[in-house]
Amino acid sequence: MRPTRILVVDDSVVARRVISDILSQEGDFEVVGTAPNGKIALAKIERLDPDLVTLDIEMPELDGIETLTTIRSSFPRVRVIMVSNHTTRGASITVEALFLGASDYVTKATKSSTRDGARQYLREQLVPKIRALSIPAASDYRAVPEKFQRAPSRGAAAFPIEVVVIGASTGGPNALTTILEALPADFPAPVLIVQHLPANFTTFFAQRLDAACALAVREANNRDGVTPGTVYIAPGDRHLEIRARSGSTELVTTEGPLVNSCRPAADILFRSAATAFGAGTLAVVLTGMGRDGLDGCRKIRAAGGRVIAQDKATSVVWGMPGQVAEAGLTEAVLPINDIGREIVRCVMARRT
Repeated sequence: MRPTRILVVDDSVVARRVISDILSQEGDFEVVGTAPNGKIALAKIERLDPDLVTLDIEMPELDGIETLTTIRSSFPRVRVIMVSNHTTRGASITVEALFLGASDYVTKATKSSTRDGARQYLREQLVPKIRALSIPAASDYRAVPEKFQRAPSRGAAAFPIEVVVIGASTGGPNALTTILEALPADFPAPVLIVQHLPANFTTFFAQRLDAACALAVREANNRDGVTPGTVYIAPGDRHLEIRARSGSTELVTTEGPLVNSCRPAADILFRSAATAFGAGTLAVVLTGMGRDGLDGCRKIRAAGGRVIAQDKATSVVWGMPGQVAEAGLTEAVLPINDIGREIVRCVMARRT
């Protein structure tokens, strides 16, 4: 396989040099060019034919959002990783970029970081994300091994679904939008979501999803009650758990250790759902790199609950859902456009 061809776009000379140096040290990457703004970047994409672009958000002449929009329409094959600051404005724009089709994002280190620390911080985020995005995508659904192409079981579940828990990472924002748009306003179960995002990002993420669907979407708060028909987003940099108390359930957010190098982690949410709701739990594992959610799905299946995974053909990265499917934990592996309808069917099965 040829190296992944990368164009580095940033208005800062220092940032362009640092990112280029980091990527050039990897034998499977080739930095084919750099650009100081979006206008020059678009011309270089046409000439250099990169596989992936690292794209700064705030640039003169043509900013990151405008550049991303043109890349998605004119060069749909090219993957884009946004490079964001840890500011409120940076968080807001990065979340918007993810909904507009950016494949993933990385954040720059804070100003208090040392030069070497900032470089290492960026490298640890950027290199694995580019590698994950460089894996050739499945061309169609048949690319998924036959044993993982199961259609959903049409038999009635022994227990009604009382809670839906969802884990997502790379490619998750658009996948979640597709699912939530399919859920009706009178959906009778709570939905809890872990999307791998840092602090400050999930407030804007919840607001964006709330505007896109019929259900109320909110960032979860510590000690929230769990209300049917409400979607709760795990806050950035905090784990989200469900705990049963005196016949009711509440949400707990914690700053516990990273799990699967993540906080929030789907495994934490899924395990707590298995304990609180047992066989009444439906887990959905969506596109994302890594294996977060695998252990939690084991706990849910052991408790009698159910698991659905997104298929390879519609996943940006078939890491998280692929791990769950290959472990034999899923009752269905489905294209993203079918998952919302299947969630509704599962939840309504014992209520009609």
